[in-house]
Amino acid sequence: MSEPAWQQARLIPTSGINGAQEQERRATSALLAVMTAVKEYGRTLTKGLGAHTGDIETFIEVEFDLDGKKVIPDGLIRVTRGSRVWAALVEVKTGRNELQSEQLENYLEVARRNGLQALLTVSNQTSMADGVHPAKIDKRKLKHVALHHLAWSEVLSRAVVEKEHRGVADPDQAYILGELIRYLEHPRSGALEFEDMGSSWVPVRNAVADGTLRQNNPEAADVAGRFEALLRFAALQLGTRLGTDVTVVHSRKELSDPSSRISSQVTSLVEHGRLQGALRIPNAVGPIDITVDLRARLVICSVDIDAPKEGRPTTKVNWLVRQLKQTNDRARLECNVMNQRGNGASDLLGRVRENPELLILDPTKAIRSFTVALNSSMGLKSGRGQGTFIDGLLAAIDTFYGEVLQSLKAWAAKPPRMREQTDTSELAKDQQVSPALVATALSSQDGPTLEEANSLTAGSAQ
Repeated sequence: MSEPAWQQARLIPTSGINGAQEQERRATSALLAVMTAVKEYGRTLTKGLGAHTGDIETFIEVEFDLDGKKVIPDGLIRVTRGSRVWAALVEVKTGRNELQSEQLENYLEVARRNGLQALLTVSNQTSMADGVHPAKIDKRKLKHVALHHLAWSEVLSRAVVEKEHRGVADPDQAYILGELIRYLEHPRSGALEFEDMGSSWVPVRNAVADGTLRQNNPEAADVAGRFEALLRFAALQLGTRLGTDVTVVHSRKELSDPSSRISSQVTSLVEHGRLQGALRIPNAVGPIDITVDLRARLVICSVDIDAPKEGRPTTKVNWLVRQLKQTNDRARLECNVMNQRGNGASDLLGRVRENPELLILDPTKAIRSFTVALNSSMGLKSGRGQGTFIDGLLAAIDTFYGEVLQSLKAWAAKPPRMREQTDTSELAKDQQVSPALVATALSSQDGPTLEEANSLTAGSAQ
């Protein structure tokens, strides 16, 4: 029997999607239904929203009245445990549709009046950090109701991690979660990856090269904001592959005031032509520091690792080099010493393999740490695909982790060895004395031997 164009039946089909409204309705229903069916996945998502553990119920297109006006959020999540009830409204956007501030503020008011704890938004907009919403909301609306956001890429990432790395106990539930993953990965689902640096990317890139970029340029702020969103997307992508939570490194000030982070990125662009960030991976020796140099058109990934506390300088360098067996010879190593002013000695890994002393300028100065860095060419285009900035940055991060970071282990001192008790009979024979006169306590073995003592006595008598 010929099967040239048969389409396999799916639990959540992508066929029959006509228009944005149908796309959003199906994506909402699929996500909320799987949250109910797959307990591990539902708990993964609701825990991040502040919900307690309990039975999850989900509903779509719930209707409320707001001052005589009908309001219909896309969905509602309710978690019940005994008499405790936690509930959140859900608003979903797919494709390039963006969340509307006025609509969200209406939903926040509906949630407040009906005693609901949160509002969850899901769209292809990526937040620059946890707790930072992509839409501008009147903060007064957030006094009684929490506002959370998930990008579709994050929804998909958590599903993959739950199924492939953490595991779903029930085979049927694992199949259902797999169907959600297949659906969200299909382009017709409307769940998109981070796919564009925006229309400001090329003008800002050219202005940096020409030296004409200014601090008050609104296009620079737009590029800085998109770069922050790209870092978060890169963290999700790497975390999906590793099966762990990779996070963007932010200071407390930046988390409390996201505008300060954008302002510092714009300043760095204007003064140095650079965008910077860092990704933290659990149990790695340090975060991946990422520097995008728009003037040199390079993406630089690096990590700092503390040097051993023992050994000669060349021993410490060799300790690092031995861990970089799979690393490209073009990787750059830098040696940082105590009380260092400026940059330390630096050279390429291939040359240091042959001559470790290239990293040692002064053997009398203790080595404090090393920096390992890899340079990659920066893509110029704003979208996705070959020669683009986004794919180039993601590839640079993956390469650095695979060739460098996953091989590095922090130095640890060897534990002290227990001293062995001396055999009294053998010691008495060697010293030609009675075994009863031989002391075997560890403290008695710290002094000179009998021959050394006799020589010392003879020397003092002379």
